[in-house]
Amino acid sequence: MTALDSIFLGIIEGITEFLPISSTGHLIVASEYLGIDQTNVNKAYEVIIQFAAILAVILNYPSKFTFKHIDLWTKIFIAFLPIATIGFLFSKQVKALFSLEIVAIMFIVGGVVFLIVERYYDESNHITSDVENVSYKQSLYIGLAQIFALIPGTSRAGSSIIGAMLVGLNRKASAEFSFLLAFPVMCATTGYDLLKHHDELLVGTNFTNLLIGFIISFIVAFLTIKLFLKFLEKFTFVAFGIYRILFGIILLLITY
Repeated sequence: MTALDSIFLGIIEGITEFLPISSTGHLIVASEYLGIDQTNVNKAYEVIIQFAAILAVILNYPSKFTFKHIDLWTKIFIAFLPIATIGFLFSKQVKALFSLEIVAIMFIVGGVVFLIVERYYDESNHITSDVENVSYKQSLYIGLAQIFALIPGTSRAGSSIIGAMLVGLNRKASAEFSFLLAFPVMCATTGYDLLKHHDELLVGTNFTNLLIGFIISFIVAFLTIKLFLKFLEKFTFVAFGIYRILFGIILLLITY
């Protein structure tokens, strides 16, 4: 992996981690395009730049990471438990699903789901407009919806946002809860991968390239969060649904 590869993957990760378009799916496609083999070292590298993007959440929401918000983080932990449990118990089966064909299909399926949800979604009837007001029951349902993110191409952000919208959150609150929920998910994923592959990382990783990708991912993710929330003040998720469908179709055509 070259420095240019690191920059390219860092930009992709920073843009896609918080948008409902599957960062993992885009990284798989980008790696295929760049000719980067999905070795354990490269997979761990991708997890680390994903963690860099997650750190951007802290910079965007510093006030949320205090003891004053224990109740909020209890709800986020409840939402985190389903994907953590299923992901741990079925990790081998989940990894076996990784292929361009499945990524493409799930891009399309996710896009259709977004269009259907937006077709019947009336934000005036969704009274939860602040993540602080999310209930424990809503948190659990959002967490159950996030389980679908274990299928490559589904999108962790997309599944949690859809789940939030379906249980009464408005678009902005859905996105913000998804941002915060990403923190424990990616901390757990990063910690597990580093523990599992730390020997390979020490031997096979170019730490300069890793640092470049980490910094780029962090900066781009920070800006993406801010721009995404501005976007949601005026627009819906329809554009993301259309993008997912088109991207999935193009990927299927390339695959076959």
